[in-house]
This record gives sequence, structure tokens and C-alpha cells, in this order.
Amino acid sequence: MPLQAGITITGLGPGAPGHITVSAWDALKASTCTFLRTSRHPVVSWLVKEGISFSTFDYLYEQSPGFEEVYAGICQAVIAAARREPVLYAVPGHPLVAEESVRLIVEAAERDDINICIQPALSFLDAVITALRLNPGAGFQVVDGLRIDNNMPLPARPAVVTQVYSRLVAADVKVSLLEYYPPGHLITVVRGAGIPGEERIENIPLSELDRLDWVDHLTSLYIPEVGSQRSEAGDQGKNETGTDDREGLYGQAVGDGEETGQNGGVEVIRVNEKTNTGSNNGRRTLNVSRRSCRFPLDPLVNLLARLRGKGGCPWDLEQDHLTLRPYLLEETYEVLEALNEEDMYKLCEELGDLLLQIVFHAQIASENRLFDMNDVVNGISEKITRRHPHVFGTATARNSYEVSLNWEKIKAGEKGRSKPASLLAGVSMALPALMRAVKLQKKAASVGFDWPDYRGAMEKYHEELDELKHAISTGDKKQVEKEMGDLLFSVVNLARLLDVEPESALASTSEKFVKRFCYIENKARCTGKELQKCSLSELDAWWEEAKKQEIK
Repeated sequence: MPLQAGITITGLGPGAPGHITVSAWDALKASTCTFLRTSRHPVVSWLVKEGISFSTFDYLYEQSPGFEEVYAGICQAVIAAARREPVLYAVPGHPLVAEESVRLIVEAAERDDINICIQPALSFLDAVITALRLNPGAGFQVVDGLRIDNNMPLPARPAVVTQVYSRLVAADVKVSLLEYYPPGHLITVVRGAGIPGEERIENIPLSELDRLDWVDHLTSLYIPEVGSQRSEAGDQGKNETGTDDREGLYGQAVGDGEETGQNGGVEVIRVNEKTNTGSNNGRRTLNVSRRSCRFPLDPLVNLLARLRGKGGCPWDLEQDHLTLRPYLLEETYEVLEALNEEDMYKLCEELGDLLLQIVFHAQIASENRLFDMNDVVNGISEKITRRHPHVFGTATARNSYEVSLNWEKIKAGEKGRSKPASLLAGVSMALPALMRAVKLQKKAASVGFDWPDYRGAMEKYHEELDELKHAISTGDKKQVEKEMGDLLFSVVNLARLLDVEPESALASTSEKFVKRFCYIENKARCTGKELQKCSLSELDAWWEEAKKQEIK
């Protein structure tokens, strides 16, 4: 039977098809407008095989700067769809267990007087309890791993930490917990609890949490109590004066409907609204302690040597400098993407991927007795020292402009290098066209070959646009291509003189286009139409809606 008007929220269980309840299955078969919070759930592939149609909000995770924006976007889309037709919203596990998007949808539906029905389901907690044979009656805390800094569990009571969905999150959780738990405290890491063939359980010291390479979105932690908090945690919570600096720690773990210190029951750590406000704009931040470098490159170098050694990986053994070129370029662009998104978790991960490529090339060179990673590090260290005489020597540089002048002079004199045939010869042909155009223009501008300001470049742009129009009127494709190149080069020049980075500006506009187009696709899904069968007027109307959403 079809769903009643309004919003039905159901759970997909911990991950196995057998975890889906009969009521959830009936709702999935009956719904004509179904949203899944994410497709990153083991049961989703089974739903596809069973012919269940749905849309997901994975695109919001890719586009949004933080989880708050993701959940707000989900809420907005579900409520908008519910105003037109009955909607089914399905989430992993149980709808009311660690599901912030459900809370937002329920509150919004109540404000808009939209009927809402929440169906019970198995939660990941049920699966973890069963996998570890825990007794809920003994009492334990449930903590969101993404917000653990502001919701630290009480070490004197057991805790389950959820959403430890990557090694980066695991590292952040570990650093936070080490402020209150001993490094050797044994914890249990559970992945894919209750999912046949995927469940994995391992007991490890807390200090080794981020060394597991199989941590993913199905991972949770179980942390046993350490006894008396003050006696076992020792002085880890004390500040430099020796006094306890953990104000607010005691009594944070308050379960629904119970008082602090009450025995029994599952305690759910509520979200503290003071998380990541202010200058961070709600984005996640890494919990980084001020410490010296503890990770030399030797382990990574040895790892690559092992992969390319006897009995190593066949794929790694087949690679050479040329075959690795696409991966080096790809990893570089992924680092740039993380920088554009200002996602420090992603940046940390992508820098590691890029570093792997560097060590890979050094290993191949070492095998050919050309150079090794030591030479790479020594070479760049010497170069940086040599090119900063105002820091490591007796030279002076009053501003960044003088630093740049000194840098170019030193660079030109290094290794007895002769003067290049052209000032522009040092601009690599391998650079992307947009980036190369900027560098060429800057080189020319350094010797005075430049417009006084942006106005001259603006006039040149209009001149090139007129020439392109003329070429188009002649129908000469080669001339059109030539004039289009001139026009693009003039746009880059104009951007440079306006102090706008054209690569970043174009990337930002492209991303904006992706977000708006995804909005159109989602609208088409909710209306039950294929995108190519929608009229241009419909597409334009949805495009304008997407623009208005950005303004809001």
C-alpha cells in the first residue's frame, strides 16, 4: 500500500539485508520518492538488485565544507519534497540513534505541520552489543567520534565511540582520548558488526588506534572503564600549575531521562552546541598538539622497498618513472582540491598520497643507483637554506618583494648555470595551459612588459572579443580557434592585473555549476522524470531555484 502523506523515516539496519525490518521493506517497496542519506552502506547494493529506486545525498558530502551543512541540506531537500508528495527517508541503523539529520527533519516537519512517521529498526548499537556480548543493563556511554573533543566520555564508565569512519578520524579520536586515558589502555575496534563476511573485531592499545589500515565508515570503538578517573588517569588532565584543568568533564555523560551517576542504561552524549563556531565556520578541525616531528620518512621508504623487493607487489614492481606520471598529477590535483575546500582532514590524507608518489620515484631511482630519498631531502634542505640568506645568513630582505628578487638572483647563479636563451624558457611546457599563461605573463611583467593597470587589459579583452566575432562570421574554424586562444589569454591577463587567481576563480565557478546541476538532477528525480525528458523551461526554473538557495 502507498505511504501516507508526509514523511516516513525508517532505518536500514546495521548492514546485512536480514537486518531490514518488514515495515521498512514494505515502505521501500511502496514509496515513489525515496531518499537515502548515503549509499555508503552494505545493504544498498542489495536494494539495487531488488529493484528499489532511490536518490542519495552523497553529493552533499562531496560539496559541503562540514557535516552541519550536509545535514541542513538533507533536511531542506526532504522537507521540500514532502510538500509535494509522500517521502521516505532511510538512514543506516536506527533513525533515532546518532542521526543528526533525522533530528533536524523532525523539528522542521513539526514547524511546517508536516505529518511524520518514524519506524523502529535495528541500530549499529544492537550489532555491536551482540558482537561484543555486552550487557546494556550494566550501562555504557555512546559518544560521537566526530565531536569527541566537546563530549569526552567518562573514563570511569564504559563507552562506545561511533563514526570512527577513517584513519584520520581515528587519529583525532586517539589524540583526544589520550588526554584522559592511559596510552596502553586496551580498547576494542569493531568493523561491520553483524554483517556476515565483513565483521572484524580487534583488541589493541589505545595508542595504536590510528595504525589500523582497515578502519572505515562501518567502524566503532568500545572503551572499557579504567576504574577511578582521578587515580587511573593520573596527572594527564592537569595543567602546568598542577591543578585539574578538565572543567566540565564530570557529569557530561547524561542519558535520556536519567541523572548523572545513575546506574544502568545506555548513556547518550548530547551534542554540545559550542563546537567549531567562530572563525572555523563550522568546519571540522584536527586536534593537533604542539609537538616535534615523530615520524621520519624511513618507515615509508622501507615500505616502498618491500613492495618493490622480492616477494613484493606485482603491480608496484611493474611501475617506472613514466608509468607513475598520471598518479603524480592526479594526487597533486587532489591536494589542490582539498585546499580549495579548506578540508584539513582531506588535505592531510591527500598530502600523504602525494608523499607516497615522491618516495615511490625516489625508490625507483635508488634501485637504478641514481639517487635515493636521502638525496632528495638533503638537496631541498640545502636549496632552501641557500635561497634564504636573510634567514640563515647575513643578507637582509625588508619585504617579500626583495625576497623574490634575491631568490631569482640566487636561482640564476646556482650550479654555474648559464643565462637562458629566453626569459620565458624556464616556464615549463608541462604546466596546465591556464597556469602556464599566468607564469608567462608574470615573467614578462617582471621586466616592465605589462599594462600600467587593468584598464589596458580590459581594452585588449574587448579587442580580442571583436576579432573572435569576426572570425566566427567568416566560418574559418582554424582562425576561430586562434582568436579564442587570444581571448582566453587576454582574460588571464585581466585576472592577473585584478589580482585574481584565474585557476581558483574558474575552479570555484565550475564547482558552483556542479552544485546547481546536482540540484536540477535531484529535482528531476523527485518528480519521477528522466533528466533528458524535462523541458528547458523546467531546467531553467530549477537552475534559478538553485541560485536562490545559494543566496539563502
